[in-house]
Amino acid sequence: MAPFLALLAFLQTAGLQSERFAVPGPGGVSLDAVLVHASGSGPRGPAIVALHGCGGPFAERDGPWAAALARAGHTVLLPDSFGSRGLGSQCAVKEADRPVGSGSLRRDDAIAAGRFLAARPDTPPGGLALMGWSNGGGTVLAVADAIRAPPPDLFRRYVAFYPGCEGRAKSASWRPAARLMILVGENDDWTPAPPCRVLAARFPDAITLTLYPGAYHDFDAFNRPVRLRDGAATAVGGRAHTGTNEPARADALARVPAWLEMH
Repeated sequence: MAPFLALLAFLQTAGLQSERFAVPGPGGVSLDAVLVHASGSGPRGPAIVALHGCGGPFAERDGPWAAALARAGHTVLLPDSFGSRGLGSQCAVKEADRPVGSGSLRRDDAIAAGRFLAARPDTPPGGLALMGWSNGGGTVLAVADAIRAPPPDLFRRYVAFYPGCEGRAKSASWRPAARLMILVGENDDWTPAPPCRVLAARFPDAITLTLYPGAYHDFDAFNRPVRLRDGAATAVGGRAHTGTNEPARADALARVPAWLEMH
């Protein structure tokens, strides 16, 4: 099953109120997206655009997160940057060779999805949150770059799971446009934690960094045993460990909604 269809199937099985949309994207592209409505009658937190990783929508991770955030009072929009353009997984493709890069078309996709979500009459005022995993997390950092002037007041909060921080850590100009939370496993050998630590130390008032001992890439996926994965083009040697770390996953599922509510 295609990744986006697998995500749709997960959300339907979970009993969440969700809708499929065609979101107008850059260059006339129509982005396939699913909108998960906030559930319950409690107060609504900021609506969220959630960006998949290099493999495209990942039902075992993106689905549980959308469910958890919806039950915490957030509407969540999940656009598919790759499948919408007829592309499969990009994990085996080096970043410079990807036709949809995190700092270019994926950044434009995130902004287009944000504008679509912000324009909905049922979206709470006060700005959106943008979150993403891995390549999607790198896209979050690209959108959050104050020097590139993200659309004013569109995104007020950013959450990046195990993004590639190295380029931003080496940059003398990058700085976050708003509050940013980064979550990464200390054992991550695909997008290592040390550059994220450097970045957070540079902007202590703007970046909240959470490091998880013993956790690898995709630590917040549901029930995925840790394995050494081939075809991780951006990892050293093209191989990296991925898989669930249940204590880290449980902590993140509690920590992120609390942080969004706090800010």
